[in-house]
Amino acid sequence: MSELNNNLNKIYKFSGYVAAFFLVLVATFILIGIASRIFGFYIRGLAEYSGYCMAASSFFALAYTFVEGGHIRITLFLEKITGNKKKYLETWCLIIASLFSGYLAFYFIKMLIISYEFQERSEGADEILIWIPQTSVAVGASIFFICIFHKLILTTKNKSNG
Repeated sequence: MSELNNNLNKIYKFSGYVAAFFLVLVATFILIGIASRIFGFYIRGLAEYSGYCMAASSFFALAYTFVEGGHIRITLFLEKITGNKKKYLETWCLIIASLFSGYLAFYFIKMLIISYEFQERSEGADEILIWIPQTSVAVGASIFFICIFHKLILTTKNKSNG
């Protein structure tokens, strides 16, 4: 189980690096867009590409941020509760979060498959196949679901051991 924990934590950390990479791409596309207006030429689809990269960055960052404790959680309530009540409340919250994040990941994957089957294109100036940017959102949401479910299993395991 220790090796699995280490490998999953590496995936979460890698996901954070991927999010940072996409954030750098957002800044790059915005700066190129500004420079292109200053010098009087137009690059088709820059606004859309920065939007796609922002979505990718946001979803890849979810798991890493959750592991690092950066998400707003119910810690204000958990700090005031002690003993078994705290363990049960935390487990209940992780169950609810697992259900919601699993639902989110499932429907992002379903949306990706439908977009791929219909070869749907974006409505922007770039007319890119929309499944390409949707892939990063689906992968990021899936990693987030795995992360929350992993935390639920660890919390349940620690509760039964402790």
